[in-house]
Amino acid sequence: MTDMTARQGSPGPKTMSGPGAKQRILTGIRPTGALHLGHYVGALENWLKLQDRYECYFLIADYQALGDHFHEIDLIRQSVLDVTLDWLAVGLDPEKSAFVIQSYVPEHAELTMLLSFITPLGMLERNPTLKSELDALPVERRTVGFYGYPMSQVADILLPRAHLVPVGEDQAPHIEMTREVARKFNRMFGEVFPDPQTLIGRVPRLPGTDGQGKMSKSRGNVIMLSDDEKSVNEKVRNMYTDPARVRADIPGKVQGNPVFQYHDAFNKDTAQIEDFKARYRAGKVGDVEVKRALAKALNEFLDPIRERRAHFASHMVQVEEALLDGTNRARKVAAETMTMVRDAMRISSYTKSWK
Repeated sequence: MTDMTARQGSPGPKTMSGPGAKQRILTGIRPTGALHLGHYVGALENWLKLQDRYECYFLIADYQALGDHFHEIDLIRQSVLDVTLDWLAVGLDPEKSAFVIQSYVPEHAELTMLLSFITPLGMLERNPTLKSELDALPVERRTVGFYGYPMSQVADILLPRAHLVPVGEDQAPHIEMTREVARKFNRMFGEVFPDPQTLIGRVPRLPGTDGQGKMSKSRGNVIMLSDDEKSVNEKVRNMYTDPARVRADIPGKVQGNPVFQYHDAFNKDTAQIEDFKARYRAGKVGDVEVKRALAKALNEFLDPIRERRAHFASHMVQVEEALLDGTNRARKVAAETMTMVRDAMRISSYTKSWK
């Protein structure tokens, strides 16, 4: 797969249930605000390439957003629409792929509960992503629901019986946990779930504009897909570079420099990038010139996205239809899976007279 790295082995093009049937993909985003450039290189870019080759289910995980934003219901409500607008703006096609609202498919919650009964507590405690997120939360917001959200992610992946899960690098431990739970269920009750594979994007992790590692809207170190040209120019102008380089004639570091990481991710003029890097290392170009070129490249990338977003924002009926249609398609698959799960666990009925 071009520009992508499959982990745990490559699944390859297999059939689902007949000749020509596609493998399934499940991936998603928590609705806690509009999306940024990190979401694009870490997820959306992959999704665009995959939607023609796979049966894709793109999940808006509103249950999981409640885990640490339960006090901000209005944010979640607005973010469901913002995320959908961003998906449509970058070119995801709701006729090819299903846009799914998690809470509109109650089987997500049911499967989460059933799988939690066979999942050791230690498996959650070993999850490095959960550990770091819990450490960042105030004590009063470390709820049972938030602690258990990795189980919800497991159920999200297994409910459509997904074969492939495109995620950012930081989410890889969740997929490995999903594989362990799926294997255990299959050993205990019989084969129901595929062994889902992890797919990491072309740019595993894009740093924040402040050079502090992970992007965070609360820290203001992100460039949004919906930012206008003026906002992009300002954010790039203030972007962190090499702190030891106080003058343009001082040789600077390119490695780990966010300005060059963004150039590599979004500037199509590779000759310009290499020229900048060589001159930067030699102390022969200033930050202003490099940043101006980056702002220009980013705005050229974002211009068509802004245009499509504005179109759909003025046609919200199309946005709502995309969500309802995709969710209805997901419900059918979810019903099939839960029938298989209940039958395998022998809990479909407890008396002969119940059907």
